[in-house]
Amino acid sequence: METKMRETCLNQVELAARWKISPRTLERWRHTGDGPSFIKLGGRVIYRIADVEAFEHQELRDIEYAKAGC
Repeated sequence: METKMRETCLNQVELAARWKISPRTLERWRHTGDGPSFIKLGGRVIYRIADVEAFEHQELRDIEYAKAGC
């Protein structure tokens, strides 16, 4: 089960590395309600890959929309 979760989820450090941002940025986003959806199990925070990719897609769409002058 742990291997399966590792394949489909990232922890805070892994996601921060993926996006080349500080893990503290992800902590702040969780506090303010920004960023991708996450799961908190006890003290452990994980991000499902599907949620991360959906967030990336949404941000890309927002950037492209802004570039179009809309």
